[in-house]
Amino acid sequence: MNTITGATFPIPKEYMSRFFTKGKTVFIKPATCYKEIKPGMKLVFYQSHEDTGYVGEAIIESIDFSEDPLTLYQKFGDALFLTREELNTYMTGQERWAGVRVTSETKKKRIWMALTLKQITQYPLVRKPERFVPVGGQYIRE
Repeated sequence: MNTITGATFPIPKEYMSRFFTKGKTVFIKPATCYKEIKPGMKLVFYQSHEDTGYVGEAIIESIDFSEDPLTLYQKFGDALFLTREELNTYMTGQERWAGVRVTSETKKKRIWMALTLKQITQYPLVRKPERFVPVGGQYIRE
């Protein structure tokens, strides 16, 4: 049986070095592919946009959730891999994808997650995944 040992999410190449050279330790995104993730599992960094592939990994130390990603920014500050301006831009882009409940016509609140990471390591070479990594991420199974 395949056991879930972690997850992978696409991160544009322009942001990837922040984990390896700038000491960023908190990854934030809308909560997708998260129900099976637990502290102690692995986050494998999938570099998207160019030179795609797995470029490193880390251990998930803790997981935080919030309906307002700015509260996560306030909590983690400079440890977050995105700047406040980049987070605002990302949130604005996400608004167009917000779901609407058919029965009430009210927008669903999207939950955001922040993964605090430790033991961040970069691979010496980019490793190509066996299959496509979707925008929402996917579980790592071993």
